[in-house]
Amino acid sequence: MGKIDLTQLKSGEVATVVAIEGGIGFHRRIESLGIRVGVKIRKISTQLMRGPVTIQMGNTQAALGFGMAIKIIVKREPEQE
Repeated sequence: MGKIDLTQLKSGEVATVVAIEGGIGFHRRIESLGIRVGVKIRKISTQLMRGPVTIQMGNTQAALGFGMAIKIIVKREPEQE
């Protein structure tokens, strides 16, 4: 299970954030949404053609622009069915 960016997850998949790329301003903005290294997230949906990506962390949902989502590096969690 390699590391991928958030845009490569399929809807419904769960992953753990392993890295956040970008400058200090980007880090502050992402952390204010509750996205930090080690947090488990579920991808809810994505729009076609580089549109926003909707994710869920616990009971909180957030929509990220494609440019922001591509800077969030995650590792897929194994299926738990």
